[in-house]
Amino acid sequence: MSAKDTIQTIVNDNDVVLYMKGTKMMPRCGFSSKVAGILNFMGVDYADVDVLADEEIRQGIKEFSDWPTIPQLYVKGEFVGGCDIVIEMTLSGELDQMLSDKGVAFDQEKADQIRAANV
Repeated sequence: MSAKDTIQTIVNDNDVVLYMKGTKMMPRCGFSSKVAGILNFMGVDYADVDVLADEEIRQGIKEFSDWPTIPQLYVKGEFVGGCDIVIEMTLSGELDQMLSDKGVAFDQEKADQIRAANV
């Protein structure tokens, strides 16, 4: 199975996937830590894929999304973006709306707390 096939299978088989450096419990870069922190705090159930564990996946995900940086967030098969986009969407409420629209469970009160703390 090629890296692209592996990535496609993971994206298809999970409602939310974060391709990141490290894991959701032990991020290995600041950007990955920020996105994982948002998802963890909001109680989103997501698969984490450590790109540092597999060079083919690390390069393959960049080609798969045509996005040059990691982390990369996918919701119900749709590429959402990287760290800056996820932060912006969280602060604007767009991430909440996307998760709700796609039927992904999260803690709305925690999402509201993030926004309140960043006013």
